[in-house]
Amino acid sequence: MSGVRTSDVWPVVHAERQALVSFLEPLAEERWATPSLCEGWSVHDVVAHLVDTARTTRRRFVVGLAAARFDFDRQNAKGVARERGATPAITLERLRAVTGLTASPPAAPETRLVEAVVHGEDVRVPLGATGHYPHQAVERALRYQARTSVSFGGGRQHVVGLALEADDADVVVGSGPAVRGPLTSLLLVASGRRSHLPHLSGPGVVELERRLS
Repeated sequence: MSGVRTSDVWPVVHAERQALVSFLEPLAEERWATPSLCEGWSVHDVVAHLVDTARTTRRRFVVGLAAARFDFDRQNAKGVARERGATPAITLERLRAVTGLTASPPAAPETRLVEAVVHGEDVRVPLGATGHYPHQAVERALRYQARTSVSFGGGRQHVVGLALEADDADVVVGSGPAVRGPLTSLLLVASGRRSHLPHLSGPGVVELERRLS
């Protein structure tokens, strides 16, 4: 699944942004304060981050990173503060306005899929819901995370030496002691979300849990 073109990615990303807008529209305002799966961020914060990254061009990314003294966490925090509206309704309108954008930081196209799926679940799961994502898109995202360092937003150190085996798709990533479960759960755990460890089984789960702790 290498060589993914950006043109293959955007239709999925746009559809997932719109699906998230539809999910959030009836959400009561107080529920936007719910802690997300993304440690330290509320649902509202994650949505603001999605707005910020949807608007981030290559130039804006480089300028913003320099302004943040090359600290990715600081850059993300500034983006959340910039795009988080005074009310959830304002932030939701901002998300709605960027659903069709094709701006991207200087990163592989697969990062847009990682963001759409992982942050989509960061929002939905704490609110008692899950999204429905195209298996091919999730597979591409998982393969990208498995080969990319944690320091660059990936999950290689989490899953290296393990075989990630989807039980709902014909997908195996890596080799070693098996970790089995739903494809989306494998992506989320590879991305550092411990919340989905209970969805997994196999002899590699103990090691995976140790690494994530």
